[in-house]
Amino acid sequence: MKKMPWIIMMGAGTVSPLMSGWVQAAGFIEDSHADLTLRNFYISNDTRNSTTPNIKEWAQGFMLNYQSGFTQGTLGFGVDALGLLGMKLDSGGNATKAGRDRTPGVLEPLSNGSPVDEYASLGLAAKMKLSKTEFRYGTLQPKLPVIYANDGRLLPQTFEGGQVTSKEIDNLTLVGGRLEHAKARASTDNQALSIGGAGNVPGTSNLRRSNAFYYAGGDYQVSKNLLAQYYYGELDNFYQQHFFGLTHTLPLPVGSFKSDLRYFVSDSDGKNGSTAGRAEGYTSTGYYGNGVTHGKVDNDLFSSLFTYSLSGHAFSLGYQKSSGDSAMPFINQGDGASVYLNTDRLVSNFTRAGERTWIGQYAYDFAALGVPGLTSTVSYYKGDQIASATGGLREWERDLIIAYVLPDGPLKGLGVTWRNATYRSQAAIGTADADHNRLMISYSLPLF
Repeated sequence: MKKMPWIIMMGAGTVSPLMSGWVQAAGFIEDSHADLTLRNFYISNDTRNSTTPNIKEWAQGFMLNYQSGFTQGTLGFGVDALGLLGMKLDSGGNATKAGRDRTPGVLEPLSNGSPVDEYASLGLAAKMKLSKTEFRYGTLQPKLPVIYANDGRLLPQTFEGGQVTSKEIDNLTLVGGRLEHAKARASTDNQALSIGGAGNVPGTSNLRRSNAFYYAGGDYQVSKNLLAQYYYGELDNFYQQHFFGLTHTLPLPVGSFKSDLRYFVSDSDGKNGSTAGRAEGYTSTGYYGNGVTHGKVDNDLFSSLFTYSLSGHAFSLGYQKSSGDSAMPFINQGDGASVYLNTDRLVSNFTRAGERTWIGQYAYDFAALGVPGLTSTVSYYKGDQIASATGGLREWERDLIIAYVLPDGPLKGLGVTWRNATYRSQAAIGTADADHNRLMISYSLPLF
């Protein structure tokens, strides 16, 4: 697929010369809005009988999100800003302390082995609009099948790059972009991109990374109840990936039935495809025989989830199969990432080489009982046939989520979420068994 340097050219050639006139133009200020999100986050990970220390941390996060309107005219210009601030409330002491029973660094970055008291960053994005097509360059948080920004901790993961989104054709949304860096959830630094299993350069501790992730694709609303998707993603020198998706909702005389089908085809790109390149560290995790666990990207993954909904109840069953020598590749800096799968859970994502996963889930919306805003979900995931030198390995995870959002009143939107997970595995590196708890209180305050 042809890469897209034109994204950068558009940003440099059209946005910069007109920067000085933005704030004077009608529409830029009138359509601007901003909100402040407060997030109080507690995390507790019990590693059971593992030698890995437990995790218990508590922190307060602030997210200031500003979005301007567009200047008037054929070409409209604007700017977005995202300010992030994290403050430590309680942590696990020093990560290098001998005999410690808990370790810090999950919610805050470390300095000399100890979590910092606070950390902050500012992300900016210039934007341009022509008809129903928008271009953004700067800080982005894409939520697409081939690149999905993670927001599972105190502060969100962000990316740096450019993206074009077009809705010129009815029922069709087209997206294309190029990303260069990512900023982890507990960090203030932007780093080049990588994947799980990328090796170190021989003789050094430098992880192999890439400064170019290209993506393009679209969503087509075939009918009211049928959505078709195709996306392409390419991390230079690591992998190429095709995604195909279908989502269909069938109204029934009683309730409805939803089918969610997703298929990823992933292969090597550039140096990952050559023996010499893999020797440099351009590798993926997987199982390649004879005890080899790092090598060439080679994966097909099919995922399905079927849900019957009735009067607040939702019953789901699913099946997923990962085929090939490698695990399914996705952008992963090693410090928290998301993948566009129903199996992307609190602990595992069930994407290992050869893995087969069965899914069972039940969700209930208490609005059906007259308690709007209260929801609960319990789910179970059983994975087996994980490729290894000792044969097929197994893992399982049980997740429980209870959430409540105030539906009205002076604190409308105030939310409390408790997430609990029990995880057991023969295949996990480091912590094979773990019990996880997350408690989050959040509130978004509109400023203007």
